[in-house]
Amino acid sequence: MYRYLENRLAHHVREFLRRTYDVELPKIVIEQPPRVELGEYALPLAFELAKRLRKAPRKIAEEIVAGIGPVEGFEKLELAGAGYINARVNREALAEALASNTEPPAETQPGKVLVEHSSINPNKAAHIGHLRNAILGDTFVRLLKAAGREVDVQNYIDNTGVQVADVVVGFLHLEKKSRAEIEQLASQPRFDYYCWDLYARASQWYAEDKQNLEVRRQTLHAIEEGGNETAALADLISVAVLRRHLETMDRLDIEYDFLPRESEILHLHFWDAAFTKLKEAGVLVYENEGKNKGCWVMRRRNSTTEVTGTEEADKESIAEEDQKVIVRSNGTVGYVGKDIAYHMWKFGLLGRDFGYREFYRYPNQHDCWISTTDGVPDHPHFGDVAEIYNVIDTRQAEAQNAVIEALRALGHNEAADRYTHFSYEMVALTPRCAAEMGYQLSDEDKTRSYIEVSGRKGFGVKADDLIDTLIASAKKEVDGRHPQLSDAERTTIATQIAVGALRYFMLKFTKQSVIAFDFKEALSFEGETGPYAQYAVVRATNIFRKGGIDPDDFSLAGIDFAHYLSGQDRNEIWELWLAASKTSYIIDQSIATTEPAYLAKHAFQLAQLFNSFYHSYPILSEADESRKRFLLATVAVVRRELTRVLSVMGIKVPAAM
Repeated sequence: MYRYLENRLAHHVREFLRRTYDVELPKIVIEQPPRVELGEYALPLAFELAKRLRKAPRKIAEEIVAGIGPVEGFEKLELAGAGYINARVNREALAEALASNTEPPAETQPGKVLVEHSSINPNKAAHIGHLRNAILGDTFVRLLKAAGREVDVQNYIDNTGVQVADVVVGFLHLEKKSRAEIEQLASQPRFDYYCWDLYARASQWYAEDKQNLEVRRQTLHAIEEGGNETAALADLISVAVLRRHLETMDRLDIEYDFLPRESEILHLHFWDAAFTKLKEAGVLVYENEGKNKGCWVMRRRNSTTEVTGTEEADKESIAEEDQKVIVRSNGTVGYVGKDIAYHMWKFGLLGRDFGYREFYRYPNQHDCWISTTDGVPDHPHFGDVAEIYNVIDTRQAEAQNAVIEALRALGHNEAADRYTHFSYEMVALTPRCAAEMGYQLSDEDKTRSYIEVSGRKGFGVKADDLIDTLIASAKKEVDGRHPQLSDAERTTIATQIAVGALRYFMLKFTKQSVIAFDFKEALSFEGETGPYAQYAVVRATNIFRKGGIDPDDFSLAGIDFAHYLSGQDRNEIWELWLAASKTSYIIDQSIATTEPAYLAKHAFQLAQLFNSFYHSYPILSEADESRKRFLLATVAVVRRELTRVLSVMGIKVPAAM
């Protein structure tokens, strides 16, 4: 409701400016006052208009307040300070709308949105860094769906890359395994763990003798070429690891719709189609000399940078620095080239499509499809989307920019504008967390703020190990608090607490923050954590349970909201209602900024306000029946909205804490 009122206020202000000053302001900035007693909205637009209208900001604000007239849903607009306008809502009307849960839907953009996330190399177990990607991506999917958008969720599988080649090398050249032996290992429950160790050993093997890198090169070439035993082994290994990845992510309620694989991009000649278009448009040029001789390169948009006064040799060097090699001199296409082709398919610009087959069925019967060279005739339609969000870490920024530049160079500016690199920073471990996971730390490590992980060195926290450890820690707490429950019930509660703790921890930091994960901090029932927010909902539910009331059947009709919410002496409880009204507003804000941390902050603030309310008002012992119903209505609304927020974050509310 808060969002709806903000939009209505902006519309009235825009219309007033148009008819009074003949001024068009497509964007009306609306802020939130620092204290609720000042109002619910603050408009600083008088300062923006002062120079244009040649009037003092306060004078402009006075004219707007005096001339705008009544705005439905608002009590009044007030002049504040040197030119601010504060707007006060009709508290009764907002509360009634919130209680009835009848907020008008927001206008949504047409077309399907594609969110690509996770994209874990299928060569070993998923680790803690992959969890940040997957949780960010899955939460953004949930945000879009909450806003009414149609979303496809894709997980790109690089099954022909060097990481898979390294594991194949490990099996064939370090362990001398036969195909039958590899198949037997691949059928084991945690084959991805076996590959984790083997991948690290292969990396060490290369370091021991650089000539061993030739084995990697030959193996990689065979995998990319396809149609041979090495490629078949790579497919066997990558598919087995991929299934494990899906099982791991399903533990966190993370699902995918489609798994496009790099092997099909190669074998279905996606790159060939893209290569032809790029050459015909002059986006790619063949280098006949210099360090990139024999390569096809994409000249970057900044290659025309002014270099006046620079020596000719330096100019040539700068020009080469501004190029991106797409096809190497040996004829192999690089990562960026394949990514350009893939994104052209996403937008329906390639003229080719994958084959599809069902690959994985989730417990809820949702099917995940995978790319093939042929596939089945009846399948969902993927690709040809209106918008793309690619969740990938900040280290891939240059490659992501190259894809966008290629789209623009091909004349697809609208597609480029609708392609967003959803970037984020890495995840590390606190020294305490690393020690708890069994890693030996040096004295220097113990003094660091965080410990970086490395898959090639085998140092890191496997995703399943992390989840298992969190569940075990939560189970100890639940066992002590609720011994009367069955073991299965306590395990379910512990799992929901652990998943909530993990997801919240990964979401509460802004994307560009390096996360140092810590078990104790994540699982705490106090402070800005998932369990703290979950506990607020459980506490709200317990109020109804103790009162013998079904919270889902509690009627919110006929309550005198004006009596209990109006007046400065009711600001504390009004602040709770106002916060509860902002869920849709925060969802929109999180989408517009691609920043789920706003949603996590909202959950924490709503839980904080509710806990303060809980300690301030003896609800069930309230003698005045009318006031008691109002207090219960407050609990019901906050419970509903906080549950909704947590659901968008992928967090379930346990039956007990």
